[in-house]
Amino acid sequence: MTATEKPSVLFVCVHNAGRSQMAAAFLSHLSEGRIEVRSAGSAPADSVNPAAVEAMKEVGIDMSAEIPKVLTTEAVQDSEVVITMGCGDACPFFPGKRYEDWKLEDPAGQGIDGVRPIRDEIRTRIERLIAELLPAS
Repeated sequence: MTATEKPSVLFVCVHNAGRSQMAAAFLSHLSEGRIEVRSAGSAPADSVNPAAVEAMKEVGIDMSAEIPKVLTTEAVQDSEVVITMGCGDACPFFPGKRYEDWKLEDPAGQGIDGVRPIRDEIRTRIERLIAELLPAS
């Protein structure tokens, strides 16, 4: 990566409806556009989890227009960091990429009270990731 290139991160979970969407929204918001952000799912849902949308709205981030996207080989190839959240072996592997697997509870089927702690854990991990990818100059 050169000084003019943005770091790029791909978040992957099965449905691309909860964890990966919240992570992508936090990274986009907190990095203020300094990191290229993607999210996808190995078996995308029809829509983003309404409880995840509501939980993010509580912290000032609007995800209501997001749509789950299918995981493509190109998305993985175009990302420097690939963070999986329970997608198992469905994520293609390319040498030279940084892979992390974040063990996070699945917000599917949970109400807002169940999603809040997941949201907060994702935010903590995103803040750590930003500090690693964008060290203070």
